[in-house]
Amino acid sequence: MGFGLPFPTVTTVGSEPEGARRGRVVRVERGSVLVQVDGWVEPVSRGTEGLLVGDWVLVGGDRPGAPAVLEVERRRTLLGRGTADRSSGEQGLAANVDIVVVVEPFDPQPSLGRIERLLVLAWASGAVPLVVLTKADLGHDSASVVAEVTRASPGITVLAVSAQSGSGMDDLRAMIGSGQTFVLVGPSGAGKSTLVNALAGQSLMATAEVRGDGRGRHATSHRQLVEMSDGSTLIDTPGLRSVGLTGDLEAVDDAFPEIGDVAATCRFRDCQHDSEPGCAVMAAVDDDRLSARRVESWRKLRREAAWQERRNNKQAQRAADRERGRQYERRRRGHVEY
Repeated sequence: MGFGLPFPTVTTVGSEPEGARRGRVVRVERGSVLVQVDGWVEPVSRGTEGLLVGDWVLVGGDRPGAPAVLEVERRRTLLGRGTADRSSGEQGLAANVDIVVVVEPFDPQPSLGRIERLLVLAWASGAVPLVVLTKADLGHDSASVVAEVTRASPGITVLAVSAQSGSGMDDLRAMIGSGQTFVLVGPSGAGKSTLVNALAGQSLMATAEVRGDGRGRHATSHRQLVEMSDGSTLIDTPGLRSVGLTGDLEAVDDAFPEIGDVAATCRFRDCQHDSEPGCAVMAAVDDDRLSARRVESWRKLRREAAWQERRNNKQAQRAADRERGRQYERRRRGHVEY
């Protein structure tokens, strides 16, 4: 899935250390990690670096009320995004999720490009993507909007819901299902917190009004795991102002399957799908078998994913070089002291 250096080394738990208890990370803030263990939520004092909401961990320690993380279970799935920070190529958002719910509001007009970008991250995570269009009660000609979003989300279920009227909520509950862990991702103002409260049947998350320019205010400032009454588990995330891709070209192709199928028939294997002779993609655009907008979005996201992949490889190489240098220095000192 392309994730590497920014994330901690995770281990598969074998025999549990004596006195250790299994728990799940429910909240991560700067300087604070909470783990749910045996039905209780406890702060963790040590071993928290790199933990994500949704991680399964073993905790223990001899200080009551302040356990330490002893081991982290290997993650089944991992949702992350690329960052603009030069010190870290990727940022983890949530671990061990079954469904990534891409939330986009009807009002203002849904952004197809943002939906496509978030779906790439969803495919890269290893979880199942789902698109939910919120505020359906405010949408004009909602059927045509749903059809347009569906064309931008091949093979993915698209639901139109209204947390206010309850429209579409039963379909969403059926899609999530008991025992599943799902995470909501989308921009500020998309109605994620309102959606959480509607699913829970009670006020769990604070909500914020949308500004006059249509842009949302952050209602959620941290990532948090919430157990729902139907047996499912929700991870809510702050609104994403920017959505950088991870270095996963395969995930981009997963989000654009109709283009990948056509691209496989190009005359040249290294075709850039621009002006090369025998380009099947451009021919399909010319005769309207492929959407020109989708092809341009596909090209852009593939370029970004390829750049991120190169960046990650360079970071990995630098880290490996530093480790070799440290090992050499340890051997040299050991030889001198001997």
